Amino acid sequence: MLSSRVGAVLAVTAALVLAIAAPAQAHDYLVSSTPAADSTITEVPESFSVTTNEALIDLSGGGSGFAIEVTDAAGLYYGDGCTAIVDSTVSTGASLGEAGDYRMLWQLVSADGHTVSGEVDFTWAPSADAVTSSGSPSPPDCGGEAAAAPEPSTTAVVWGDANLGDVLWIGGAIAAVLIAGLVTLFVTTRRRKA
Repeated sequence: MLSSRVGAVLAVTAALVLAIAAPAQAHDYLVSSTPAADSTITEVPESFSVTTNEALIDLSGGGSGFAIEVTDAAGLYYGDGCTAIVDSTVSTGASLGEAGDYRMLWQLVSADGHTVSGEVDFTWAPSADAVTSSGSPSPPDCGGEAAAAPEPSTTAVVWGDANLGDVLWIGGAIAAVLIAGLVTLFVTTRRRKA
């Protein structure tokens, strides 16, 4: 009877520790994009972009872990392949061809250091006088250089502070396990004496 209670307490404690520690393992996620998913656009935007919930990491300084590719239904590529990374947004120059369905594939390095990717489908319905571009059968290559950011960032990102949250979550989980173990030991020892 006593061992089943101890087992139940340990199971609940383990579940709580895993529930608390899980958010520390979360990757960045898409907050918005230009164009928006499943939207119809009538004008070429200034740039194609994706914005995440956290500031992005560009350790190389050259944007080598980041990409945005825009293709039409025929598989032709549009844009120059260069990316700009500012805070939580990755962007690339925009150009489109004939009217129709397009897909924007994106890849970035999450604040936790893992690669995250996705796709945004949209429809291009230009006016009769819109300027269109001819697509390329192969993906554009920026030469490994990231484009200059359109606007300098005014937000300082201190990576030590971002990692501090993870350390606190992990430390809290360890403390919770230790406290639960001590309480279990105390209750078990006290019942044996009685």
